[in-house]
Amino acid sequence: MTGATQSVSTGPDVIKGVTASIIASVLFGALYYLAPWLAPLDGEQVFGWRVLSTLPVTTLLLMWTGQAGLVRELALRVWHRPWLALGLVASAALLGLQSWLFVWAPVHGRALPVSLGYFLLPLVMVLAGRVLYRESLSPLQLVATALAAAGVAYEIWTAGSMSWETWVVALGYTVYFVTRRELRTEHLGGHWLDMLLITPVAAWFVLRSPSTLPVLVDYAHLWVLVPLMGVISGLALAFYMKAHRLLPMGLFGLLGYVEPVLLALVALLLGESISAEQWPTYGLIFVAVGVLVTDGVLRLMRRRV
Repeated sequence: MTGATQSVSTGPDVIKGVTASIIASVLFGALYYLAPWLAPLDGEQVFGWRVLSTLPVTTLLLMWTGQAGLVRELALRVWHRPWLALGLVASAALLGLQSWLFVWAPVHGRALPVSLGYFLLPLVMVLAGRVLYRESLSPLQLVATALAAAGVAYEIWTAGSMSWETWVVALGYTVYFVTRRELRTEHLGGHWLDMLLITPVAAWFVLRSPSTLPVLVDYAHLWVLVPLMGVISGLALAFYMKAHRLLPMGLFGLLGYVEPVLLALVALLLGESISAEQWPTYGLIFVAVGVLVTDGVLRLMRRRV
């Protein structure tokens, strides 16, 4: 998710932006780690409560930052071009899928494949930019793409396929970002509307038989953890948006690699492990990410010269 047009950052702004980006990544990692502690809620129920507890925080954030007008602008656009409503529903569905998978995976022991999807995501985004928007690829980006492709090919050759969770993140989030770009909803108002549109689905997961309301009454730890999940999720978004506003795009993109590293560490902390057969796949993709980071650093250094 991207925000409004960025201004040129000063030295203090860069420091604040880097700090905000790291805090956002840590909060997303904490949310990943928190999900299994919400037992006996299952993955769908955790997803439902995440949406319901995050929407009020996001609403306050929208009002506090003075961006509520963006929602009104979107409503006017839909009024004049009703077909946009279909795009907004599709955007919300894509976000709902990713939000569900993010909390479902650690609950069901699939946190590591999801973290691999987040490692692959930047590479898929690079390819999408090349194919859809004819963005040029640097030599190092081509090398990174080839390394990642080799990792995927090895996994398919040895295991017969790549984990579906990995593909859903890497491809699904790419489609989501492209959809938001085409709809011009790359701001907090667009994200808030996505959250609002998936609220009925979230409420259904919470209230369907057997309802989770008695569960919350019976398990005292959920009285604290469910609201805490909403606060963490909302604050993570706030710091993410702040970082995007303060940082140059290149530096913002590089710091985005902090999150998948933390997600992988959380997966290992939750007891998952990388088998010997999977190390070539993970190793090639990790090296590909390192090449992309190197490319980004070199680009930033050239801009400063």
